Amino acid sequence: MKKSLCVFCGSSQGTDKIFCEQASALGKHLATSNIKLIYGGASIGCMGAIANGCLRAGGEVEGIIPEHISDLEVAHDGLDVLHVTDNMHQRKDKMYCMSDAFLALSGGFGTLDELCEVVTWKQLGLHNKPIFLVNTNGFYDHFLEHIKSVSKLGFMKPIHLEYVEVVSCADEAIERLNQYFSPRS
Repeated sequence: MKKSLCVFCGSSQGTDKIFCEQASALGKHLATSNIKLIYGGASIGCMGAIANGCLRAGGEVEGIIPEHISDLEVAHDGLDVLHVTDNMHQRKDKMYCMSDAFLALSGGFGTLDELCEVVTWKQLGLHNKPIFLVNTNGFYDHFLEHIKSVSKLGFMKPIHLEYVEVVSCADEAIERLNQYFSPRS
């Protein structure tokens, strides 16, 4: 059975083209690694870049978008499957249920919300799926320093910092995903 990766990323492209370039590269790598992409369903920004990168390389892509933002985020009409949900909670639940692993690229509050939720669920024992954070050009440096500070101040156990594996680029993320998804002997 094909493995699937849920990618959280922005519907914006950011101020540096590297963010969309890394999203597109990751999409291509997912296709060539035979890993299905599960993502937020938009055709714009980093979301559009990862979907298009995967599709151009012959990969399988399923998007999940709430009805009330399908126009705002410009729902992608070229996907293998586009699920339209009633609300954000259904979107996130469907994303989590359909995925074998999670990965966050650059993005805003929505990306951080989704990332923090899957980490919290892992902390609470609701899943044991791997979670990756692609720290393109140090995008997440301040966030990582903040959560280390939260731990030092006693609001998070140090072990919980290990729930997210930080990688620096799309190539490194795919290398780690392939290790995780390869059959164990």
